[in-house]
Amino acid sequence: MLQTLINALALGSAYALLALGFVLIVNATSAVNFTQGDMVMAGGYVAIALAGVLDVPGVILLPLVIVLMVVLGLVFSLLAYFPLKSRPPVSVFISTIALGIVFQNTANAIYGAAPRGAPPLISGGQIEMAGLALPEQSAAIIVVAALLIFGQWWLFAKTPLGRRLRATAQDRAMAEAIGIRVNWMIAFTFGLSAALAGAAGLLLANQFFVSPTDGTNYIIKAYIAVTIGGWGSIAGAVLGALLIALFEVVYPSLPVLIPGIDGKAEWAQAMFSHTAATIILYAVVLAILFFRPQGLFGEVVQRRA
Repeated sequence: MLQTLINALALGSAYALLALGFVLIVNATSAVNFTQGDMVMAGGYVAIALAGVLDVPGVILLPLVIVLMVVLGLVFSLLAYFPLKSRPPVSVFISTIALGIVFQNTANAIYGAAPRGAPPLISGGQIEMAGLALPEQSAAIIVVAALLIFGQWWLFAKTPLGRRLRATAQDRAMAEAIGIRVNWMIAFTFGLSAALAGAAGLLLANQFFVSPTDGTNYIIKAYIAVTIGGWGSIAGAVLGALLIALFEVVYPSLPVLIPGIDGKAEWAQAMFSHTAATIILYAVVLAILFFRPQGLFGEVVQRRA
């Protein structure tokens, strides 16, 4: 049971970085960045490219991936958002979709369609705890993701830059009126969002590999996370991401975890399959949309986090 929960928490931690970056863009621009999933894919391939030059563990590559993804996020904002920010919102939506397709085809042209794996964060051994052997890689993912999430919280809550970022998200016109360089804050948010997604890409690409079309799957995960947690809620996005991982990892493992269930029985294999877990997850999302459209942690009257 503990090992399953650790694996779910590791996966949810990586999803949380993706969802967190997604919400930061929504808060700063009121626009949805459909390329956020492709940023995760890009981070995985950046890690693979760096590993081809530097024979070091992923934990050493991570700062380099973050820096390069910040640059990619800044360039992305100059191409997809700023030229269209005065146009109808659909223009930004389409531009992010278009650049996402560019990212996918660029990755396919360079690396091909076959899945590839990034180096692990650490050696990949086992941790002995309470008589159980827990993967070091999963523990490292949880620790790294927690540090990045804490770093994002500290930046926004405890620094002057964070106060300017929050002011921009709360009321852009007022922030500009008091002298905040709003465009710089938005550009920085795009860079930070890309960095979080790129870090998630490195964390996921070792165990789950990476392929050029993975971005579509990840953007759906981000959508589900913010729908569950509440649009604009940073804490809700993180908790929503963890809930997705619980469905994906824990639910299919219930026949092993619950005594008395014959996991080899045909009915159990159908009821506790990954397909069934996906069906139930989407049913939960629909129920949340029906009964609490603002999300579990959102406010009835929306206010940006």
